[in-house]
Amino acid sequence: MDNSGTDLIFPPRIISSLSTERGLVWKNLVGLVQNCESDSLEQVAFIFLMAQLNNCVSCNADSYRAIQGCTACAKQALKRFHESDDELVRLFESAKSGVNLYLQSNIQTNIR
Repeated sequence: MDNSGTDLIFPPRIISSLSTERGLVWKNLVGLVQNCESDSLEQVAFIFLMAQLNNCVSCNADSYRAIQGCTACAKQALKRFHESDDELVRLFESAKSGVNLYLQSNIQTNIR
């Protein structure tokens, strides 16, 4: 991809730019996540959530989304999400649980 604003998956560098895209509940979630360490459960879960919302897995170098860049794609995905901010927080918590479960099972596998 030639666009320097496009990554293979949702990039954490754009988290802060999403804080004003929805209401106060969303802004508080973004604030919490952006203040966490880059390898924290919260940041990984947020990246996972946004990758799902943006459908990053289907993005490719020739797609319109890739040409526009990740920031524009993420903002558009948030505008298209017609549920409440509370639902986004619920999805975030679910993503956090899923990531934590994956990490715990991976740790258990590596210990054996």
